[in-house]
Order: sequence, then C-alpha cells, then structure tokens
Amino acid sequence: MSILFSPLSIRSTTFRNRLWVSPMCMYSAVDGVVQEWHHTHLAQFASGGAGLIVAEATAVVPEGRISPRDAGLWTDEQRDAWAPIVTAIHDRGAAAGVQLAHAGRKASTWWPWAEQRGSVPTDDGGWATVAPSAVAFDGYTEPSALDAAGIDAVVSAFAAAARRAVDAGFDVLEIHGAHGYLIHQFLSSLSNLREDDYGGSVENRARLLLRVVDAVRAEVGEGVPLLVRISATDHAEGGFTPEEATVVGEWAVAHGADLIDVSSGGLVAHQRISVFPGYQVPLAETVRQAGRIPVSAVGLITAAEQAEQVLAQGAADAIFAGREWLRDPHFGLRAAHELGADVPWPPQYERAHWR
Repeated sequence: MSILFSPLSIRSTTFRNRLWVSPMCMYSAVDGVVQEWHHTHLAQFASGGAGLIVAEATAVVPEGRISPRDAGLWTDEQRDAWAPIVTAIHDRGAAAGVQLAHAGRKASTWWPWAEQRGSVPTDDGGWATVAPSAVAFDGYTEPSALDAAGIDAVVSAFAAAARRAVDAGFDVLEIHGAHGYLIHQFLSSLSNLREDDYGGSVENRARLLLRVVDAVRAEVGEGVPLLVRISATDHAEGGFTPEEATVVGEWAVAHGADLIDVSSGGLVAHQRISVFPGYQVPLAETVRQAGRIPVSAVGLITAAEQAEQVLAQGAADAIFAGREWLRDPHFGLRAAHELGADVPWPPQYERAHWR
C-alpha cells in the first residue's frame, strides 16, 4: 500500500490522498476577483488526482495584496467568484482550500512579468504598506509600523475572510505565515524591532499569528481544517530559526491549527539557501517532533518515489508540491501509476490507466 495514496482525515474532511497542490500566485485577478484563468488552472489539478488543492495567497484586505493583480476575499463579490471554482474542484473528487494572506511590507509590488520591479507607485495603482516596524524589504518602499488598532484590524480581516471562504465552499483554510509576508515579518527579529507586546521574545513575536489562529477558529467553528504555513528558517543570521519554528508550530496547534505547512525563506534579500531535491524536508521533520505535530513537506519534491519516501521515513504527514503540478497537472495520476497505487481515475482518462 502506498502511504502517499492513503487517505488522511483532519476534523470533518477526509482527503483522498496526501499529494497536495501548494498555493501558487497567478497574478491574474481583477480588483481581487478571480477569473476564468483561476477556474481552469485549479480544476485541472483535481482531474489530475490531487487530494487537496490550496488556492493562491488571497488577500484579506486590499492593502494586503502582493500586487494589484492578487486575488482577494475582502468583498462578497470576490467570495461569489470563488464559489464555482470550489464546486469544480469538488466535482472532480478533490478537497479545496485557500491561503489567507497579508503581504505587509512586501505588498504593492509589480507582478513577475511586469517590465518594472519593486514597489508600485501610487500613481500606477500602488498603495502605502504596513509592517511590524518601519523597516523596508530591500528595494521596496518603507512601510508604516502598525499600531495596536491596526493589528486588531488585521486580525478581524483574517476572520472575515475566513467566513467568506467557508461560505464560498472551501473545505480547508491556510493562514500564510511564511515567505516574508506580514505574519512572518512579526515572527522574525530581522523585521520585527518592536518593543511592545508584539516584539522581542518569541512569545511576543508569535502573538499576531496566534491571535489570527484564535480568531479564524472562532469564526469558522470546529469542523474546518486549519493549516498554517511557516518559513521555518530565514536562511539569514539573526532570523527566525527551526527551533523557534518548532515552538511556534506547537503553540499554533494548541490554539486550534491542525497542520503546519513547513516552508522556508522569503524574509530578506540577503538570504542564503542551499537548494536541492527535498531541501526543506528536514525542516518539516524538525517541526513535526516525531509525530507530535502534524506537518506537510514542500520544496523540490518532484517524483512519486521521493514523495513516498518522505512519508515513509516519518518526516511529514502530507506532501505539497508546486512546480511539478505546473509542469504536469496530472502529477497525481502519474504518481499513482508509478507507485502501483489503485486509485480512481476519471473515466475519461481510463485508457491511460495501467497501460
């Protein structure tokens, strides 16, 4: 029996397998409203055998968008645009999730294929950004430090977006606390220079994340699986460490999260990352604490046997992949075929099953 293609149950949701699609920004929304591109993009992964598909970083407020083309969930119009996409994923047998996000000081930037780089000027549709401290990401506009009322508003926005997500039909919610965005900015001493209850000790730096977990759980109830993505290291001296990530992951689970989605990096431009197949798996294994905390692994996991071995060695409970799904939207079916796992195929694709 393949572990990768065994079911996994979290709260009220059972995933048909443990090979999942990571949230990947498409920079193709209009005023935060997802388009036909998102429908085709996400539904194909369900046809391709994914157990869970987590939609891209979706801003909880307009100023939380990475770029002007990011998806959002701060209006009912945005919620209603997500609903048919969720239905399409369900109709193809997969669970649907969405990553709730606020980009903080890395907001208001140009999308990857724009001719420009850095922060978008206000005259071109950009906006003022916020962060735990008035410290800019290298090459970006300096943000304003959030005050207490601003922090409260961020927490409330995450809860409101979570409600819209559940009303749109999403099965799973993920809080984005990684890749240098707002919650990660609070977690790391490299970007958080505060001297109040949100700065200094790891307990204080984790306070925003835990408040968001509490607020989202209270809003959506006990049945909805809640994931938290973290960067378990900043890959930079003086930054967030795997040891801190382990403690914060344990706290997040105690506050109502169900699984820690372990990634790394993204906070500072001077990070130094050694990249190789499965390079982030040891971080997931560290945070997992020999099974005490459910985690997922991600990071250049591109082959069926590789993913199977990550689970078999006890490094993670599930696998997220990104680029491999973009290269092959039927990665799930191909992986099942290669591992000899007997999984249901769409009847339209049966001619490729076992042959």
